[in-house]
Amino acid sequence: MGKDLAEKFPAAKEVFETADKALGFALSELCFNGPAEELQLTENTQPAILAASIAALRAMESVGFPAPSFVAGHSLGEYSALVAAGALSLADALRTVRARGRYMQEAVPVGVGAMAAILGVDLDVIRATCEEVAEGQICSPANINSQSQVVIAGESAAVDRATTLLKERGAKRALRLKVSAPFHCALMRPAGDRLAADLQHIRFNELAVPLVTNADAKPVINGDEARDSLIKQVAQTVQWLASVEFLISQGVQSFVEIGPGKVLSGLVRQIDRSVNCVNVQDDASLRAAQSALGF
Repeated sequence: MGKDLAEKFPAAKEVFETADKALGFALSELCFNGPAEELQLTENTQPAILAASIAALRAMESVGFPAPSFVAGHSLGEYSALVAAGALSLADALRTVRARGRYMQEAVPVGVGAMAAILGVDLDVIRATCEEVAEGQICSPANINSQSQVVIAGESAAVDRATTLLKERGAKRALRLKVSAPFHCALMRPAGDRLAADLQHIRFNELAVPLVTNADAKPVINGDEARDSLIKQVAQTVQWLASVEFLISQGVQSFVEIGPGKVLSGLVRQIDRSVNCVNVQDDASLRAAQSALGF
């Protein structure tokens, strides 16, 4: 993860050097060489993805990509977005997301919570079904990713009841996800409280460009508002569909996904196939993005 960029772009290499120093261990070695089981621990995965994402951004900047008009990120990606907007230092972001991963993992005992992806059912039906099956437990939409893809989260039994009922109500797919905790639901409130205490001690600058937040799908440029959004998003639904729709309503026609994978690009295309989507995760994809966008 990020090794190709670090080898070919000094600005990307510097990101990993900053990460190693900020965290007090060789995150770069873990990103580049594993082992995979250690990299997959949530408290390592979150800073690794953040570092790889900002490495991609710095590589892009070094070859002349222009500054964005807006930034947005999905869950953890909101930290990358805030670093990109100049609101949050990379070192502070790395230390915070490492703690965030630990807080989220510790908020709910293993096996108590679950998440499930629901495809092909109207959002109103999903919301109503979650409420119907809750029976005093937690079950709610966690990620509203597109018109046809929603992830639900909550206590395991309630999530299982919801998936069963949603299949009966026409879901094309309703399946449990292999995740370590039930993210972005009320079970995460203890993690949000711990994170809030940490974030109060971190400096947030005014944003150079607006951030469209996960929690509200609205633009913010104030540092304090950005901090509040990071706190809220831990236990609230990620409003990705509404965020992308807002960006498109503001005239955005090109989306650049930075960091490992192409998941967000796929979701944006589900939402609106008329916009341009590219991803940058290594030298080849960076060059392809340059060609596609004419930078």
